[in-house]
Amino acid sequence: MALTALDIFKLLPKTNCSDCGVPTCLAFAMKLANKQTELSACPHVSEEAKNALDASSQPPMRLVKFGSGETELEIGNETELFRHEKKFFHETAFSILVEDTWDTAKIESIIETANNSKFERVGQIMKLDMIALKATSDNAETFTKAVETVKNKCSLPLILMSQKPEVIEPALKLVAANKPLIHAATGDNWEGMAKLAKENNCALAVSAPTFDALAELTGKVTGAGVQDLVLDFGPKSLGETLVISTIHRRLALKKNLRALGYPIMWNLEHVSENDSAFAAVATMKYSGILILKSLEPWMLYPMYTLRQNIYTDPQVPIQVKQDLYAINNPDENSPLLFTTNFSLTYFTVQGDIETSKVPSWLQVVNTEGLSVMTAFAADKLTPDIVVSALEESGASSKIGHNKIIIPGMVSRMSGKLNEKSGREIVVGPRDSSKLSKFLKEL
Repeated sequence: MALTALDIFKLLPKTNCSDCGVPTCLAFAMKLANKQTELSACPHVSEEAKNALDASSQPPMRLVKFGSGETELEIGNETELFRHEKKFFHETAFSILVEDTWDTAKIESIIETANNSKFERVGQIMKLDMIALKATSDNAETFTKAVETVKNKCSLPLILMSQKPEVIEPALKLVAANKPLIHAATGDNWEGMAKLAKENNCALAVSAPTFDALAELTGKVTGAGVQDLVLDFGPKSLGETLVISTIHRRLALKKNLRALGYPIMWNLEHVSENDSAFAAVATMKYSGILILKSLEPWMLYPMYTLRQNIYTDPQVPIQVKQDLYAINNPDENSPLLFTTNFSLTYFTVQGDIETSKVPSWLQVVNTEGLSVMTAFAADKLTPDIVVSALEESGASSKIGHNKIIIPGMVSRMSGKLNEKSGREIVVGPRDSSKLSKFLKEL
């Protein structure tokens, strides 16, 4: 039975020290009861309380890690059924499938494409996260050779896929330090797979077609000493994927069913329906790992964008650092413009200036991530704030003229800005799309 906030509070030190990041012990107890924090956040909790609260304080979905160093990945540890209630924390890890029966040249080509399948969007780098290596040959030597080829070509975390422990074991010795995900334990092989995962301190995927079978299997595997698990329901139709993913999330988060409190994964290898539709549903509906079978840009780039949109905090807009940015190699005579630090606004304006080929200076003003008109209406974009931003970035020392181009949407601030800054105000277009033509004519 889950403990209430009051039950938890009685076991806390009641010092109200705020060392946990929450003002009071009662507030911390409430967050703990709602699975919004972990007991380890309190540095003063007694061992007796730890023992009493340990089970209750565990997140409804376990945090699972694989990879190492800069490429380490985390999935799971989610607390929300709907993104708008708070946010989703650990985005879907995209992986590409590689088979060990492919020749070395083909494998190297896929890995090179995977390494280069990245682009920047609103200041964030979109990229592939993992490589899934499948032992199609069922031969340990062939699989190990393929793993070695991939290991030499990239540093991304690996998924080692075989249902035979004796096939995975030699290859695992090559990459165990990088903490790959072992895939997969089933009702027939779980003992051997659990032994491999435990000995090498690796996460383990468990695979079964139903909730009951998976719950039984996770019980056996955790009893063998492996705690970091990923659930694989096997090949399903698009409709089944949607239903299963939703039910799983509810069982883990709302019913607190520990046997299913792990992230899930989906594999597009056997999907015969629309790949992109399946991938989109899996990404939107809670997949921790998604194994793709294509690196075509038309497939991959929309998925990157969808994932970014879903896993961006809906309460905190993506922001750019307040600073003076040089575009197209400007000098002291180049025009000066300003915009807000809302990423989408900044990168739109930046792109339109680059298109004009006119060397320019762009002052980004911190408006707490609000767009131009919204910031102006909320008093987050005022003449005083613009002047302060210009002073902070040292615009006067880099620009030899006294003009500034302001967004047409805030033309009403031109008089006050002139008064506060002493600069000659030039009102730019209301729409950024007209900025390129405006700068060329200017």
